[in-house]
Amino acid sequence: MVEPSLVSVVDDDEAFRDSLRRLLKSHGYAVAVFPSAGEFLASSLLPATACLVTDVHMPDMTGVDLCEYLIAMGRAIPTILITAHAEEGVRQRMLGLGVACYLHKPLDEAVLMDCLRRAVAGGSKPRVAP
Repeated sequence: MVEPSLVSVVDDDEAFRDSLRRLLKSHGYAVAVFPSAGEFLASSLLPATACLVTDVHMPDMTGVDLCEYLIAMGRAIPTILITAHAEEGVRQRMLGLGVACYLHKPLDEAVLMDCLRRAVAGGSKPRVAP
């Protein structure tokens, strides 16, 4: 039996985290949720994470900061960034760093699942949802 890929979700919005956890589990992924980037970084699950899904805007350490920190530490993880406040400069910078997808809330489930499948499989070019 193949172990499901672990997806770590980092978002300060508890309702969104829980909703995303249920959705990803329904698609067969193992899911760990964290209310902050700091808690994710301190977690023993960091090395096992196959894909990181994180909100761009969070207090303390943003999703952008988290992504840049992981890259700087040599621990780049395929990452899907989610935002309710699209910023073209941030989007361009993150896609340039190699994030798997940069998606806008409200999420399109089909687009998210496509991004996740590609990220876990080591997918191709980054995707930006309209």
